[in-house]
Amino acid sequence: MLTQLGIFLRKLRLDCGEIMKEMATKLDVSSSFLSAVENGKKKMPESWYDTIVNLYNLDKEKQDELMTAIEESQKSLEINLEDLSKEKKRLAFSFARELENMNKEEVDKMKIFFKKDGE
Repeated sequence: MLTQLGIFLRKLRLDCGEIMKEMATKLDVSSSFLSAVENGKKKMPESWYDTIVNLYNLDKEKQDELMTAIEESQKSLEINLEDLSKEKKRLAFSFARELENMNKEEVDKMKIFFKKDGE
């Protein structure tokens, strides 16, 4: 089953008149790997976001659409805790545990708290 990311990539390919092999070549992967990413069987390499934005000259709206598709297609998020203090690691685990229990108001407050300047 296609993920949101897969739908975005397929549409992008079709809009550019490309077949899967052409996009896979541009991304320096096999067609089967690209297909697995589209179908949610493989995780998209982090470098693809910038690569796709640059290769296909995506405007701000399409960049946002791509990021949303990536976020909606992810089943998990990997965070490197290697260089964090014990205190920061515990905070990360606590936050992850509480995420499921947060109501909309709490989520909105966290979004404001973490929002970067200019966004």
